[in-house]
Amino acid sequence: MKRLFELGLLVAGAIAYSQSHHDEVNHRGDHAMGFSHEKTTHHFRLAKDGGAIEVTANDPNDTESRDQIRQHLVHITGMFSAGNFDAPMFIHDPTPPGVPAMKRLKNQINYKFESIDQGGRVKISSSNREAIAAVHDFLRFQITDHQTGDPLQP
Repeated sequence: MKRLFELGLLVAGAIAYSQSHHDEVNHRGDHAMGFSHEKTTHHFRLAKDGGAIEVTANDPNDTESRDQIRQHLVHITGMFSAGNFDAPMFIHDPTPPGVPAMKRLKNQINYKFESIDQGGRVKISSSNREAIAAVHDFLRFQITDHQTGDPLQP
């Protein structure tokens, strides 16, 4: 019975830590991105040649969030192209998996901003296998840390 109680405490502690971490990610994300996570939806898509970061405003009439999303993603496109991943490192606290390789292979990864309904998308692509694997690691981490529920396979 004592072991069951201890196991229950351990699980409760892990859940509390997980929720606390998620709340901190959202708070730092709102600050770094310039728009509210409560008014927007993130998706991280894996593709055979890389993937995409998509953000949309939840309300089709929320042009302020839509414009802030687009401004942020244009900025992120430029930063990532230059090998600068300071924003995701700030938001998530630890360096996300894949980032060291993405920095090293920055000249072999393409980042392209696209406007989409209610927001924007950063398409990430490469023909280099190591770079694609790093992008997939990065996007899988984003899916898990942001709890988006997006598929973890391309």
